[in-house]
Amino acid sequence: MMLSVIRLKQICAGVFFLGFGLFVSASVAQDVAKTNTATESKIRNIDGVAAVVNTGYVTRKEIDDRIASLKKQGIKLPEDGSVRKLVLDRLILEKIQLQNAEQEGIRVSNKELDKIITDLAAKNKLTYAEFKAKMNASGITFERYKELLREDVLVSRYREREVEAKLKISDAEIDNFIAEWTRASSPVGTPRSAPAGKGDIEEIDVAQIFISVDASAGAGAQAEAKKKADALLRDARGDVDFLQLGAMAAKDNPKIKFQELGYRTPDRLPQLFYEAVRNTGSGQVANAVVKSPAGYHVLKVLDRRAMGASPPPQQAVAADVASNTPQSIPITQTFSRHILLRNRPGLSDQDAERRLQGYRDQVRTKTADFADLAKKYSEDGSAANGGDLGWMSPGDLVPEFEQAMNRLQIGDVSNPVKTEFGWHLIQVLDRREGQLTVEKQRQFARAAIRERKFEQAYQEWLRELRDNATVKILNADDAASSAPR
Repeated sequence: MMLSVIRLKQICAGVFFLGFGLFVSASVAQDVAKTNTATESKIRNIDGVAAVVNTGYVTRKEIDDRIASLKKQGIKLPEDGSVRKLVLDRLILEKIQLQNAEQEGIRVSNKELDKIITDLAAKNKLTYAEFKAKMNASGITFERYKELLREDVLVSRYREREVEAKLKISDAEIDNFIAEWTRASSPVGTPRSAPAGKGDIEEIDVAQIFISVDASAGAGAQAEAKKKADALLRDARGDVDFLQLGAMAAKDNPKIKFQELGYRTPDRLPQLFYEAVRNTGSGQVANAVVKSPAGYHVLKVLDRRAMGASPPPQQAVAADVASNTPQSIPITQTFSRHILLRNRPGLSDQDAERRLQGYRDQVRTKTADFADLAKKYSEDGSAANGGDLGWMSPGDLVPEFEQAMNRLQIGDVSNPVKTEFGWHLIQVLDRREGQLTVEKQRQFARAAIRERKFEQAYQEWLRELRDNATVKILNADDAASSAPR
């Protein structure tokens, strides 16, 4: 999966999300352990408790508050009635992480918290007092905001210690990633090996394009992922390079990954994969999308050969190039500028979009200069330079921004574009052909591998936390103002 947020996060250093209610990724697991009858009776008498989590609990009001916060942020929520259960699952996981962090002795002192808030205020060009007033005006008390921020920092530090710090990336993994990336960018097809003879053990080189979707996702999300996988399967049947198709899909959607599994005997392939490609010839795509608990997989057999046979010549050359004499990869770089209206309390999506449409119309009718508007209205560090972002390479920017930018001709101004940072108006000033240096390749590869590994390790860690916790669901369906059933 292509890493795409680092560069824009550096540029938008002043764009810290002033909202709260951290929404961690989670998976749904069955309730484990049972409390005894006496304890359960006592808990049920506590008005508003939705679930008991180890020695703590989650209230129905917490669910209500989280849903209200998400709606205020403009996040689209499931319409199939599952939202309360999904929010409860996430709150349970947050509660478990907080409990474990505190048990492990992880602390955030008041001095540290004040320093973090001071830095956040400064990045948003506010004093501490102004930041406090803005929080109070947003509908939450400043003390509650500090409490939520402290919890976010605790969970972040705990996660970093338990997951991120344990990820290891070898030079060999980086070499393999670059070789895969180079091959995916090459228009030349892969030569095929001679098929295995009768009685020979066969090895199959399978590649996949994977659309991840959480097992707890609603029917809408599942259907959307399946629709995307079916579209990719149709595209893969055409005259296209499969890994190049995967690279482009991953660039457009961070939930999509592509991967060549390498030569494996049938027993070393996932059973679902082998059943799907058992009768698929070299260079052919599997007949149907494969559904697994993790999501949807589009599979292609790149090659089949007898075990131990030499790889096709081009693969051997590609591996040699990647490991011994890596070459700079030609890329198209774009010079652009933007006007950013950041996510913040009091500014709705509709208001931000309407304001940017007004700026766009002024630029298009030549009644205002883009740079002057950026200096006056843009809410990030590039404002002083007229919104200039400099020369950007593929993958430097978040997908939504990069996709909109790539569709523009030189001199064009985009429609308003929403990203995790807020709403943007983009203008492309120039394009040029550049080179991705060997050092940049390795940095990019390391970051992409870390992101790929982190997602898997993080989800496994969350499942382990949930399985090892004692959780009792009492009432998640009613709002806090409703009487318990």
